[in-house]
Amino acid sequence: MENEESQGASRSEELCRRALNRTPGGVHSNVRLAGSREFIRSARGAWLYSVDGRDYVDYLLGQGPNFLGHAPGQVVEAVSDACRNGVIFGGQHELEVRAAELVCEAVGWADMIRFSMTGTEAVQAAFRLARAATGRTKVIRFEGHYHGWLDNVLLANRDGRWGPASNGQLAAHLDDFVLLPWNDLDEVAAALARDGEEIAAVVMEPIMINAGVIEPKPGFLQGVRRLCDDYGIVLIFDEVISGFRLGLDGAAGRYGVTPDLATYGKAIAGGFPVAALVGGEELMDLFGTGEVNHSGTFNSSVMATAAVVASVSSLIDDPPYERVAQHGKELMNGLQDIGAGYGLPLRVVGLPQAFHVSFGDAEVTDYRTLQQLDLARYEDLAGTLIDHGLWVAGRGVWYVSAAHGQKELDAALTRFDKALASWTSR
Repeated sequence: MENEESQGASRSEELCRRALNRTPGGVHSNVRLAGSREFIRSARGAWLYSVDGRDYVDYLLGQGPNFLGHAPGQVVEAVSDACRNGVIFGGQHELEVRAAELVCEAVGWADMIRFSMTGTEAVQAAFRLARAATGRTKVIRFEGHYHGWLDNVLLANRDGRWGPASNGQLAAHLDDFVLLPWNDLDEVAAALARDGEEIAAVVMEPIMINAGVIEPKPGFLQGVRRLCDDYGIVLIFDEVISGFRLGLDGAAGRYGVTPDLATYGKAIAGGFPVAALVGGEELMDLFGTGEVNHSGTFNSSVMATAAVVASVSSLIDDPPYERVAQHGKELMNGLQDIGAGYGLPLRVVGLPQAFHVSFGDAEVTDYRTLQQLDLARYEDLAGTLIDHGLWVAGRGVWYVSAAHGQKELDAALTRFDKALASWTSR
C-alpha cells in the first residue's frame, strides 16, 4: 500500500495543536518528543494507520511490546472476556496463578514471580531484593544500558561525563551505582576486587538492545556469573526488551547463563502494560515473608494477567521464532543491499528479532564504540523513512514481530529504496 496525501492531511496538525494546549510537549512520554507527530487512528498486525489516511509498515512496535503484532486477536479477546467479570479485586484470582505458572515454566530457570506495571518498577524491586539479601548497598551497572527513568537509574553522557539525564534529578541518587564499560570482564573483576564487599548486585541488559543491539562478547556473561558467585553478589538480567522476544527463555537461554533475578516486560503481554520480576525461591520469598516490600494497586490485575496468559500460551503453542528470524534476516540483508546500491556506508547489525541500522564501519562492542558511528546521520534518515511509510525509531533499533510477512517485507524494501532515493537527492 502506497501512502497518498489525503484531503484530511491537517488532522494530525489539529490534534497536535490541541495536545500542546493540555499536554507538555504534546506527548505523554519524553521519548516521543523527538518522534513523529503523526497521530495514529488504528493498528493491525504489522501496520499503522494515521488519522490522515497514511499507512506505515511498523518496525517500532510501540518500542517493542507488540511482538505478536498489533491487536492480536487471541490476546484482545482473552482480556475482553476476562474483564467482563471485573478488573481489580484487591484480592487474588485464578488468572494470576495461571500467569505465574506459565511464565516460570516458559523461562525455565525461575521458581517464583511478582508482577508489576512497568519494567522500571520491576528493576527497582530487584535492587531492593538484592540489597536486602546481601546487606550491601552498591550496584554495578554498565554504560548505555537502560533500566528505567527514575532518579537512581536515568543516566546521560554529556561531554564525555556520565551524570543525571534530567533537570530536577539529584546526582546523589546515583551514588550507590558503580558505572563500568560493558563487555569488559577485566573492568568488572577490578571493580569487585576493589569494592566487592559493598556490591549487592550486578545489573545489565544481557544483550544491549536499547542502544545499538550489541551482543555480549563470548565468555563475558559467563565470566560475570562466576565473579558474582565468588563474591556472593546477585546477578540481575534486565530482559524487559529481550525477554520473550529472543525466545521463551530470552537472552538467558540464548547465551546459556542463568541470573539470580530477571525483569521482563514488553513482549510478555502482547502489548498490554505488564512487567515481572522472576527469580529463585530463596530470594523471591523475601517478598512473601514481608521482610521486603513490593506493592502496587494494579499489580496482577485481571487485564494484565489475562494478557500474559494469552500471549505466553500463544508463544508456547505456536512459536513464531523461526519465521520472525527469517523475516529479520531477509530484511537486514535487503536494507544492506539497498544502501550499498546508493554507495552509502549503511551498517545493519544485531539479531533478526531486533537489529540496529546506522552509518559507519566501526567495530562496536559497547556504548563507547557505538559513538564512533554517525548516529545523527541515521536519525536524519529516519524522518525520511517515516515520510515514506516506514515507522521506525530515530535511534536505529528495528523490531520484528510475528505479524511481519512477505507483504510487509516487500513493502518495507520498496519504501526504503524510495526513501533513500529522496534522501540522497536533497
